[in-house]
Amino acid sequence: MSKSPVERLMNVHPDLEVWWDSSPLVYDKWAQQMVDSAAPNKRATLAEQLQRLYNTQDPAQSLIRGCTTNPPLSLKAVKSDPKFWNEWIDDLIHSNPDLDYKEITWLTYKEVVKRGAGMMMPIWQASQGRYGWISGQLDPRLFTEKDVMIAQAEELSALQPNIMIKVPGSTEGIDVLRALAAKGISTNTTTCFTLPQILASARATQEGLQLVQKGSYYTSEQVDLSKWRAVITMMVGRLTEHDALATQARRRGIELTWQDKHWLGIAIFQRAYRLLKEDGYPSKMLACSMRQGPLVAGKSKFWDVEKLAGDVVFTCPPYVLEPLFELGDDLDFEDIETVQVPQRVLDKFMQIPYAIQAYDPNGMWLEQFNDHPATLDTVANFSQAMTGLEEYVAHRLAAVRHREPVMV
Repeated sequence: MSKSPVERLMNVHPDLEVWWDSSPLVYDKWAQQMVDSAAPNKRATLAEQLQRLYNTQDPAQSLIRGCTTNPPLSLKAVKSDPKFWNEWIDDLIHSNPDLDYKEITWLTYKEVVKRGAGMMMPIWQASQGRYGWISGQLDPRLFTEKDVMIAQAEELSALQPNIMIKVPGSTEGIDVLRALAAKGISTNTTTCFTLPQILASARATQEGLQLVQKGSYYTSEQVDLSKWRAVITMMVGRLTEHDALATQARRRGIELTWQDKHWLGIAIFQRAYRLLKEDGYPSKMLACSMRQGPLVAGKSKFWDVEKLAGDVVFTCPPYVLEPLFELGDDLDFEDIETVQVPQRVLDKFMQIPYAIQAYDPNGMWLEQFNDHPATLDTVANFSQAMTGLEEYVAHRLAAVRHREPVMV
């Protein structure tokens, strides 16, 4: 049996987890496209490797340990199977004539998350709730609305027991993390880029668990923490590729290479990983938005994955898995504990405010989280997708009601 690069990655640490970063509903179609585009002599091996990665016929046997989704990925899942979802949305419209397009959109979004959770459920059951989680994101347009976010989180978590709530690393989101932990709801901090956000998330989650021990004022019911989990996502590429970093460096006469920028992401993630371990926080670090590169000695590398292996989670969308499988044996995975970030690179970044904010544990106040450039851009991107889903549903709503007879 030929091991895939993902299997070699998972061998670095017994607790390393690889998650699928998209709706499980689209995995089979993506995997088939991968096999079809491979060289004929490699198709059989690749098909076996992809089936081991996530076996949709027998999910409990999969290497994948969980799944993350977001509004863009949910919209993509709906558009990838328009026949099914058009019929489902139309039936929902017919059976709920008093609902507007926004309410129907929310129900549709919940259904996408629920169906994905159902596909991951065998993994969750086989591992007694340790693995098999799927992350359902709160409406990103409401990332400052604490009470609404808590209400949405309760709705999403009630759909299936293996749904983990993606909470923004915003000023208000930190309070939401605390409240949800106190309710025993598993969470995944998202739109998170900096060490101050990561540490604030970890502290809030820990404080929520402490409230459970004291008798939480968030709920009068007994809280079951036996299967509770929390992860904190650092969006590596969305931080290091932002124009603010290059602009501030240029103004100070500092030249940054691709390698320099990605060393920054690696350094922040590594520092967060160590601090969470040292201080005994219950949250686990999760890496996402990894970017392929650089070219080293004529070989293409994937540092954002290769240099962060350890007791962490990698959530991998197709754009990460495809180059991983292509590069194969050229990848050398290193334990995150042994990776040495060059001092010359850190010296550069300690002259750039954007980098200091991200790397220094005290680089930002809680009140500054909502204004971070990467936060603003990512929230806008996710919000656009949620609006796109609303527009999709509104089109179906108009079409259905146009066809219906007018009662006189």
